[in-house]
Amino acid sequence: MDAQPISFPWDSPPAPGAAIEVALGILWLRLPLPMALDHVNIFALDEGESWAVIDTGIGSKKSREIWQALLDGPLGGKPVGRVFLTHHHPDHVGNAGWLMQEHGAELWSTRLCWTLTRMLQLDEQARPNEETKLFWRRAGMDPAVYARRCEERPFNFADITWPLPVGFQALHEGQRLTIGGRRWTVHIGNGHAPQHATFWCDDEPLVLGGDQLLPSISPNLGVYASEPDADPVGEWLESCARLGAYARDDQLVLPGHKLPFTGLPARLVQMADNHHTALARLLEHLSDRPGTVHDCFEPIFGRRIEGDTYGLALAEAVGHLNHLYATGRVSREPGADDAWIYRVVEP
Repeated sequence: MDAQPISFPWDSPPAPGAAIEVALGILWLRLPLPMALDHVNIFALDEGESWAVIDTGIGSKKSREIWQALLDGPLGGKPVGRVFLTHHHPDHVGNAGWLMQEHGAELWSTRLCWTLTRMLQLDEQARPNEETKLFWRRAGMDPAVYARRCEERPFNFADITWPLPVGFQALHEGQRLTIGGRRWTVHIGNGHAPQHATFWCDDEPLVLGGDQLLPSISPNLGVYASEPDADPVGEWLESCARLGAYARDDQLVLPGHKLPFTGLPARLVQMADNHHTALARLLEHLSDRPGTVHDCFEPIFGRRIEGDTYGLALAEAVGHLNHLYATGRVSREPGADDAWIYRVVEP
């Protein structure tokens, strides 16, 4: 039977400081982000005397003021008793430490999510380190961008996340939990973030998808200096195929961004196909014009990359070229200024 098309039961998100009940006892909240993707979704599950929340938003004064308004308003003055993190990115983990320290919440996350958050909060830099600068040169970063970034304070995780206290409950693949009076099974995805937790309801057709299961955008599959030869695209494709075994057309997916949706089997295929198509375009481009990561922006993204999106685009372009390199479809050799030059390997 063919998968049903993707559909959206709600055509607009909750207003700032408000909530939408998406299922009995499950509230959809939204917090702002200071970037092109200008929001993150939070889901609150009623546990009687308290709430369990899925993710927490970016760690900023404005975000915490909105949290307090939500606690006093649609959350009815009840405390957050448990925080469940889908993954370690700051728009999801940013206020977890605040909810723990100031509100007494208990933290649940995968071990790697917790470890990465703690590690990154301690890794504060005034200027990019030498490993990062070499990574940028290996990617063929635009010289003007490179010169500017070498003199700027880089992104620091600690700037936009509340310090995470010691102590958490570990999530793992296949784990059975009760959250908000419903039974859930944890399934782990990878690619966008290592050990990304998703929660699949055993009692009703509901899925808490974080950024692993998004409806209309593709999450960034980026590579950074910390693991320069990582293959997040390969991990993403494996995750899409594996999670497809649990997907049904009737499941309401509650994602980390954009709108809740149904039609998950079709969306998983679509998300994988998006990257297969980009990889095919990339191979066609490199067969005529061997080049650097920077040279491959247009075949991957279909447009010029400039301004604030440059860094994320570079990280994702490295991810796609790393996948082709790991699977033996391209070779690489050092060129000018340390940049890797990629070439198609002829069969």
